[in-house]
Amino acid sequence: MLDFEEKRRRMIERLREELGISDKVAKAMLKVPRHLFVPPPYDREAYLDTPLPIGKGQTISAPHMVAIMCDLLDLKEGEKVLEVGGGSGYHAAVVAEIVGRRGKVIAIERIPELAERAKRTLEYLGYDNVKIVVGDGTKGYEPEAPYDKIYVTASAPDIPKPLIDQLKPGGRMVIPIGRYEQYLYIVDKDERGRISRRVWGPVRFVPLIGEYGFKEPI
Repeated sequence: MLDFEEKRRRMIERLREELGISDKVAKAMLKVPRHLFVPPPYDREAYLDTPLPIGKGQTISAPHMVAIMCDLLDLKEGEKVLEVGGGSGYHAAVVAEIVGRRGKVIAIERIPELAERAKRTLEYLGYDNVKIVVGDGTKGYEPEAPYDKIYVTASAPDIPKPLIDQLKPGGRMVIPIGRYEQYLYIVDKDERGRISRRVWGPVRFVPLIGEYGFKEPI
């Protein structure tokens, strides 16, 4: 039976072959033990390319979607990144590997139990460049703004205005938008603060709940 490390290596090889993910994203994902972010008994399925339940009606995103979003963000070492929808903490860990010790990831999670579990896992693994915040992610997190990059791991009705405001000029956001038909958008803010958006493709995420999101779970 394959051990977790070998399963992780094979998963990354498949993502390289099927998606052509960048070296920096592949290397980051190879370092993060996804099985530690998934509650039993689903940890045995951690290296399948599929979303998995993490409790409270939430899921950990499929590895291919984590890889795609990281590549679309074009993350760089030393950047400050806001994650809306911290969930298990896995995606934040992958981003933290890419931005490095000089960078920082602020992950907002609205469900306290999930936030606490993510915090414990990240601390256990030594990710001191990730900060978990409990709150309404649709409002962003003003105390750490502005951000070089922002990504959202739940589907919104539109781009929340606070997230646009907290994105640096020259920054980029990746966000799924839609209720029943969802599309992943790449949102860029130019140096003069003008916003442009383009569609990457169809996706499927849990709904983004909050003041600037959906008012109740779908």
